[in-house]
Order: sequence, then structure tokens, then C-alpha cells
Amino acid sequence: MVKAVISADIIGYTSLDDINKEKVDRSLINVLGMITDNYNVYGRIIKGDYLECVIPNPAESIRIALIIKCCIKSTRITVQKHGSSIDMIRMKLFKTYGIRIAIGLGDLQRYEPERGIIDGDAIYLSGRIINEHKTHNKEKISIKRTLFFQSSEDRLNEEIDPFLALIDFQLSRATAKQCEVLYFKLMGYNEKIISEKLKIKQSTVNQHSTSAGWNAIDLAVKRLENTIKQRVCGN
Repeated sequence: MVKAVISADIIGYTSLDDINKEKVDRSLINVLGMITDNYNVYGRIIKGDYLECVIPNPAESIRIALIIKCCIKSTRITVQKHGSSIDMIRMKLFKTYGIRIAIGLGDLQRYEPERGIIDGDAIYLSGRIINEHKTHNKEKISIKRTLFFQSSEDRLNEEIDPFLALIDFQLSRATAKQCEVLYFKLMGYNEKIISEKLKIKQSTVNQHSTSAGWNAIDLAVKRLENTIKQRVCGN
């Protein structure tokens, strides 16, 4: 059975202090609960900073990945003024990127959520990408991408990759407040409801949305959803 699997790890997690780790942990738990309820996703958190999700409808994988990304990036951590220079760099990288996410598309030879078993090409593809781009215990840290897609079909990868690269770049420039608005936009809420949820003016919601490039992101996500639906789901 063809499914999408997300593998993801928090950037700079080990360099956060306990208070900031708690904030990130809560964000990860909250977003996992939300996508489980709304998209019938099976997900699990491993060792505090690593996430795995099985997405039954592959066409929804891009949106879900961005929901996770925006939720984690909207977490407001405090960068400490003490500690090693490498820790300071990693904390700033978290504020810029938040989380690294890879989507793998393929068969799952064994999928038994009640027993916590996920085994097959999809999770192998996503997990391999995350392992290749890990920055744990590295002296020099260079992050060029944090959103990845991989399937066994080269043409599909080539169609999706440029869009993901552009979205990735746009989100790296977005503030925590802008990502919070994008999170709700990706969930399908209108600006009036978002303003009520965040207790800010609707004009402020619109300003954050515009500054974060929502219109372009929305168009790209819809295009990618349609591409995956047509090529993978056969509709």
C-alpha cells in the first residue's frame, strides 16, 4: 500500500535549556494531536526531538509537513546570552528553521499502528534523508534545506522539489508570529477566526499573512497536492 511517511527532527534541540525544551515539546505534542485528529495520521515522538508520521492520504503530506513546520517555528524560545558559541549558533538556527522534515512516498510492507510497527520504502526514504542532513555533534553547521520529498519516481521528485525549495526559503524568513498565522491558514481558518484565536486585530493577521508570502505558499501547496493526487492516487 502506497503511503506518505514524514520523518522529522528538531534543529538545535540539544542546545536548548530545559525551559525552551519544554516549550518545543508542548508544540510537538500539540501539533501531533491536531494532525492525528484532523487527518487520521498515525504519529509518534522518539527521544523527544524526532517525529515519525504515517499519512494515509499522500496528497495531504505537503500540507501536513508545513503545518508541523509552522507550528514548531512559531514556538517562541529565548536565546540565552551564556553558554558555548556552538550552542548559541544552534539556538539561532532553531529560530530560523525550527524543524527538518522529509516526506517519503512509497509502499509500507508492514504497517501495524496498534503495535507501533512501520516498515517499508516510505519510511526508509524519509528516514535516510533526515540522517543525511543531521547536524548533531558537528562543529561546522551548514543548513541549506529543511524540507525534502523523495519517492521512487524521479519525475515526480523533480516536479515537487523546486516548489518545496521555494517554500522552504520563504519560511526561513518568516517570524514566529507570521508562522503562527500561517499555521492556522494551512488549517483552513479564515482571518476573522484567526484574529479571534490569537486575540489580535484582523488587519494584523492580514499583515503577517502578506509578509510571510501566504498567497504564493497557498498556490504552491495546492499545486503540489494536485500533482501528488494525480500521479500517485490516480485521480
